[in-house]
Formats: sequence, structure tokens, C-alpha cells
Amino acid sequence: MAMTEGTNTPRVLVAGCGKLGGAIAGLLTDSATVFGLRRNPDRIPDGIHRLKADLMDRESLEKAVPDNLDVVIYCLTPASYDEQGYQDAYVTGLANLLSVVAAQPLKQLIFISSTSVYSQDDDSWVDETSATQPVRFSGEKILAGERTALESGHPATVVRFSGIYGPSRQRFLDEVIAGRTDPQKPAPFSNRIHEEDAARVVQHLVQLALSGTGLQELYVASDCEPVRLDEVVQWVRRQTPCSEPVEGARKGGRAGSKRCSNQRLLKTGFRFRYPSFREGYRPIIGNR
Repeated sequence: MAMTEGTNTPRVLVAGCGKLGGAIAGLLTDSATVFGLRRNPDRIPDGIHRLKADLMDRESLEKAVPDNLDVVIYCLTPASYDEQGYQDAYVTGLANLLSVVAAQPLKQLIFISSTSVYSQDDDSWVDETSATQPVRFSGEKILAGERTALESGHPATVVRFSGIYGPSRQRFLDEVIAGRTDPQKPAPFSNRIHEEDAARVVQHLVQLALSGTGLQELYVASDCEPVRLDEVVQWVRRQTPCSEPVEGARKGGRAGSKRCSNQRLLKTGFRFRYPSFREGYRPIIGNR
């Protein structure tokens, strides 16, 4: 392993330092020595120690991963959206990394997951105790990654994010404004979290872990207002000029119909800057 430093400053590795991982790493640099790992390290933000490695290649990990880590944050997205891509991103890459840090006494491993592991389609509330029976291979592979993290032998926490949106993730707004989304009423419930809050959730949990506060094995991270998709679309149309719905406009959601509860997260003391889609989308629309 590489880059051992004699310091009392916490040492955090963000494996998968992309859009979300980079934002998390940036928030932690004031209080920790932060290492970002990805295949293209030139794209890692300034202020973060850049590590070049491929999570599919254990030898490259052994050369790059530092010693004396306190926290590992695993934050990958698939390189391809087929079954092998999900297997690599959520299971194989994590297993390879865990084999390299096996002897390190981590204070916390945090695995970034998704509420896509829930398949509920009856408008019901889901939380950390709800059944997970994904209907797609993607959810099955993400669940397998969760089990890999929780069975790693390290103190481990899984964070299941709902749909992340924000200034760098405006696809939904683009679709509404262009008339390519026109949900039927009543549309499915949708759940989301602003990208700034998503990064802050992980920062918050890391700080709790480093302070000695024990974390739960699982947190659902979604904002405070699940809302039917047609209500969001109608609200956007009132905020900014939008094209009339085009032929073939998407009529429904992609993730069933459920309402994600964030009560366990709120009980840790976390507070949202964007508690609903209105606070989140309003400044984005204003800046378009």
C-alpha cells in the first residue's frame, strides 16, 4: 500500500470519486485528509489526494490504496447498464477493495446504494425495515453489494438514495420543459433528493462515525415530501415556459409508486437544505 502519513487527522478514502463522490470528498477536506480513487484521477476535484486505480484490478488497488484509513466511502456507478456492469460496480469492485483494506481497522465503511431495491407499487411508505424484492437485475446487484458491505467485518452503513437531482442533474427539467414528460393523473409517487443534500448526508454520517457515535446499518436518504409525478410536472409548468406535450411523451414513472421515509436519518440530527422539490428546483429554474 501507499502514502502512509503520521497524523491524527482522519483519513478518508472515497472510492468512485465521480459526481457524487467528488462532492462528498470536497465537503470532507476541511476536517480530514481525503483520498479520491478513480480510473481517471485528473477528473478528481482539487484539494483531494488523487489516486489512480481500477476497482476491477486488485493489483492496481494494492499499489494505490493508502494505509491507516479511518473511513472508506464506496460510491460507484456502473460503467455499463447491463447485468455485468452492475455486478462489477456494486459487488466485484467492492469485494476487491475490501480485500485490500481487510487488515485496516476502519471506523466506518459507507456503501452508497439506491431506493431502487424497493419494488413497492401501491403508494405505501417504505423505510429501512421494508421488504426489498427488486424486480430488475440492477436492484438485485445493488442488494448484493449491500450484503457484501454489511458482511465485511467492518462497521458498515448503507445509504439508500432516492433520485438525485440538482444543477448538474437537470434531465427531468429538460424533459418537462421540452414536453417529453406528461404524466397521467394520478401519477405514481416519486422521491428525490437534491445533490447538495445527498453529499451532506454522507458528510454528516462520516462526522458522526468519527466522533464515536454508532451508526445504524441502513439509512434511507430522500427529501421530506414524496409527491406524485404529475404534481411536480404541473408545478414546473407554472414556473417557466414549457412546450406542449409531444406525441409519445412519457406518461408514468420508472420506479413503481412508493413514499420513502427519512425519519431514521432525521433522528440523527440531519436537516435538509432542500426539504422538498420546490426549494430544490426553484433556484435551478431561475438560473436556466
